[in-house]
Amino acid sequence: MFSLAESAVLKPRLAVCHQTPATAISRPRGLFLGGGFRVYCKLQQTMASGDAESDGKKKMMAKENKLWGGRFEESVTDAVERFSESVSFDKSLYKQDIAGSKAHATMLADQGLMTASDRDSIIHGLEEIERQIESGDFIWRPDREDVHMNIEAALTDLTGEPAKKLHTARSRNDQVITDLRLWCRDAIDNILELIHGLQVALMKLAIKNEGLIVPGYTHLQRAQPVLLQHLLLAYVEQLERDSGRLLNCKERLNFCPLGACALAGTGLPINRFTTSDALGFTAPLRNRYVDYFLVECFSHPSMCSIDAVSDRDFVIELLSGNAIIAVHLSRLGEEWVLWASEEFGFLTPSDSVSTGSSIMPQKKNPDPMELVRGKSARVIGDLTTLLVLCKGLPQAYNRDLQEDKEPLFDSVKTIIGMLEVTTEFAQNITFNRQRIAHALPAGYLDATTVADYLVKKGVPFRTSHDIVGRTVGYAVSKGCELSQLTLQELKSINPVFEKDVYEFLGVENCIKKFTSYGSTGMVCVAEQMSYWCEKLDISKGGQ
Repeated sequence: MFSLAESAVLKPRLAVCHQTPATAISRPRGLFLGGGFRVYCKLQQTMASGDAESDGKKKMMAKENKLWGGRFEESVTDAVERFSESVSFDKSLYKQDIAGSKAHATMLADQGLMTASDRDSIIHGLEEIERQIESGDFIWRPDREDVHMNIEAALTDLTGEPAKKLHTARSRNDQVITDLRLWCRDAIDNILELIHGLQVALMKLAIKNEGLIVPGYTHLQRAQPVLLQHLLLAYVEQLERDSGRLLNCKERLNFCPLGACALAGTGLPINRFTTSDALGFTAPLRNRYVDYFLVECFSHPSMCSIDAVSDRDFVIELLSGNAIIAVHLSRLGEEWVLWASEEFGFLTPSDSVSTGSSIMPQKKNPDPMELVRGKSARVIGDLTTLLVLCKGLPQAYNRDLQEDKEPLFDSVKTIIGMLEVTTEFAQNITFNRQRIAHALPAGYLDATTVADYLVKKGVPFRTSHDIVGRTVGYAVSKGCELSQLTLQELKSINPVFEKDVYEFLGVENCIKKFTSYGSTGMVCVAEQMSYWCEKLDISKGGQ
């Protein structure tokens, strides 16, 4: 039995159970008490059978015959319909689906497979459907299964017989993979723009903090001094590799599968190059992408329609690229969360990118970067989902592949959010120079530079490593820095030390001694900064 409070939650949900999209269901509080779990599960099933409308319209519709239902004598059960529908999430592909249908109708008319009048009716109908979707007037019906059947059925309602010709020489198998490639292409463009924005934000942060020396860490232990600009450039470099991976993925996915039909192609006189060009693809998809660039660029393709409809490598590549981006952002998030702690105190986020505690009034938490670190897990999980989904599938298309979209959409949405919030965080932090300067003397950051000094004196590196190790041990016993040891004390450890050793001691002197290509020396970092300012089109003033 439910309490009065639980009943109050349950009743309004039951009242709209046939009108609420399954994706909008949230768990009623308190329904896991006693036998409530079974009732809740039943409620979920009942609610999931309602309309999957984007605006939650409260309108009931009678079932209609499936567009594929000619050989069937019975309709599917409600449970199968609920379990099988994908329109609740693949409606996100509506723009790509409509663009593909316009290109396909135009090609069919060019090839004499429909009249120009039918083509015009279809295109005008598709434009009206797009307008309805974007205005929120379109009714998405789960009994029409997916975005393709919803749009085609609505087109038939609008235009009648011409719409029935649209699926000529086309299957949902090549239709959905075309939509997906178009969607991924657009998603990559959006992600690339955001990566560029974060690179610019990091560079501007570096420009503002020119000359600031911070401790460099290995194993989370003090290692050597580095310029903060150098550290920030490391993340800029990582993001550039991320961009390269996505650009490479985009090049590889930009081939058109439309016209491969279910798996075997068609005997009708279609022109796949026409639809490919209309949709901005490089060429129709064939068996080997590389051949277009190395052997038979723009020649007639020896097409493998089986691979065209079953391939999801490009989705896996995109999700892999996103997962690597997420790992990079998570590492940056971890570093900044640590540096914002009282133990480090190296940076302070502004109030606009911080949150407080519900119980501890003094708290100021860098929550956005903690969530960046946390959300990386779901982006990695989305990739894992796709890999496991595809690992056991025989050729060609299988219904399992319907499940590729939710992890794809989630990965892209999440990585976009992570990039946006990391950029905002970078634009709203300050580095605490005084706290950093106070922390620099600890940890003997100049020890390796002293070892280099001895090498320049002709001492073999392994010997110099031992000498400096004993010198550090002596300084530890005295509780002082290396630069505070007298020349006499240094000579007592090894007579090779001369007065000029003090030019190698202290973090400022260390930075001056770094000269190798790509190192943290002032001149080297200035060269790196100039390169990235030019590449990212940033002025030296940070504009």
